[in-house]
Amino acid sequence: MPLPLDGPQPISAPPEHPTTQAEWVEKGRYLAAAADCAACHTSTATQPYAGNVPFALPIGTLYASNITPDKTHGIGAWSEAQFTRAVRQGVRPDGATLYPAMPYPSYARMTDTDLHALYVYFMHGVQPVAQAAKANAIAWPLSLRFPLTVWRWAFAPTPQAARKATLERPFATPQQARGAYLVEGPGHCGACHTERGLAMQEKALTAQDGPRYLAGGKVIDGWLPPSLRGEATTGLGAWSAAEITAFLQTGRTQRGSAFGGMDTAVHHGTQYLTEADLAAMASYLKTLPATQQQAPYKPDQAATKALLSGGRLTQGQRLYLDNCAACHRANGAGFAPVFPPLAGNPVVQTDSAESVVHIILSGSTLHGTQQAPSAFTMPGFATRLTDNQIAILASFIRQAWGNNAPAVTELSVRQLRKTLTTTEQ
Repeated sequence: MPLPLDGPQPISAPPEHPTTQAEWVEKGRYLAAAADCAACHTSTATQPYAGNVPFALPIGTLYASNITPDKTHGIGAWSEAQFTRAVRQGVRPDGATLYPAMPYPSYARMTDTDLHALYVYFMHGVQPVAQAAKANAIAWPLSLRFPLTVWRWAFAPTPQAARKATLERPFATPQQARGAYLVEGPGHCGACHTERGLAMQEKALTAQDGPRYLAGGKVIDGWLPPSLRGEATTGLGAWSAAEITAFLQTGRTQRGSAFGGMDTAVHHGTQYLTEADLAAMASYLKTLPATQQQAPYKPDQAATKALLSGGRLTQGQRLYLDNCAACHRANGAGFAPVFPPLAGNPVVQTDSAESVVHIILSGSTLHGTQQAPSAFTMPGFATRLTDNQIAILASFIRQAWGNNAPAVTELSVRQLRKTLTTTEQ
């Protein structure tokens, strides 16, 4: 069966040692979820993996390829060796290098067994779809692929080196070793949560590469991937391993909810993993120390008292009371895990305010998962509030209840609104 995309499905552990084709397909289905293949290659739920998901990159718009077993438009004519080379090394059967939007520097760590299962799944567990991929909207000379070969030589590890770095280094427990494999390998968490250099290369690919790994990425589609390391206020320092596990399983906890690309990652990927694997990922993430020392979040009741006083309010307080307090409450605690807290929320307290401004402008939907089937939508306020009002509101949220983040400027809101409007056209 193709990876379920349209509703809750039961979680089942993949066969550890498959012997039949059906068992290999099931193991591959599980790995496709672990690798989040659907999030990038499925634009229509009724046609899983048929491609054409757009990616707005600094060099132009890239469209995901069709990876169904269609022999003309998909990968149905690929041999297993060709499939493995594309996944691990980013090289197509015709010898051309894939754009690094395909996270092959992370997939290079995947084992032979896992890649075999993935190949069997895509060839025998996915329906072929005769849909051609759209042409990439990348201007010449950036559309030329031969320079990507140099990029691959410079920044992508060999499969042998990648597997040695992740699979052969010592860990305190087998659980942490399994978590490192899932996070650094198929999960490719660093593709978003690690900063990239001028050549779009990840500045670190594993925890061995230094403190930049998973220390937070640059803005992607108007969303800022936060640090997954141990920062007290802007990372996972205050989160327990159990809370991280629940977040990956359901997209929601008492501390916050998934949105943007992370909601997609949970919806299409991590919710289908076993609790043991999610706990392993959480255990590994908790081993990553903070890159900067931060004082723990300390609640401050001043904003709450002002909002409840009935007295004269500042413009930021009034905007919050009129537009946000019904769901997120006067104390900023929300009604977690349904409506997330704003007080002490790591995303609210990052130096960059893109995610906060983006969600105020456009809203967001938290999709249901098999363990938390209800979906919740926050409406956007782009037509209700001006750029100046959003800047004032976002600044209030980022500095109330003990939050301690820089104020937001009207100019930054205007620029993000323009970017989002252009992207949605």
